[in-house]
Amino acid sequence: MASIDVFNHQIPAEPDFGYSQAIKSDHLIHVSGQLSLDEAGDFRHADDFAAQLKQTYANFDKVLNHYGATRNQIVSQTLYVVNLRQNATATAEGNLAYFGDHRPVSTVLGVPELTFPEQVVEISFVIDTKLPA
Repeated sequence: MASIDVFNHQIPAEPDFGYSQAIKSDHLIHVSGQLSLDEAGDFRHADDFAAQLKQTYANFDKVLNHYGATRNQIVSQTLYVVNLRQNATATAEGNLAYFGDHRPVSTVLGVPELTFPEQVVEISFVIDTKLPA
């Protein structure tokens, strides 16, 4: 039987919406859409794509740290981007800055809106802890 380990940022949205930030089952970790929230769960960096992307990846790093995983073990990411054509270059630049030489599979979807009115990016991930760190 696979063991399950659940991770949360301990912010109000998690119990209010009934979800977890990440669940590890055996060697795979599935991570909910990360976004630009601070430690208290308040949305930050309204309408600033680059700042939201940076905060989103920083929040995801907390998930990696919890599981002792590294960016090299990320196998997949899905980015949801408002105004994709306008934010395509910043999306690519942020992605390259975050991953360096690592190349997980990636899907980028242009969406009309996200949870918060000023939110312009959200990213979900899959991590395989059996891969070399």
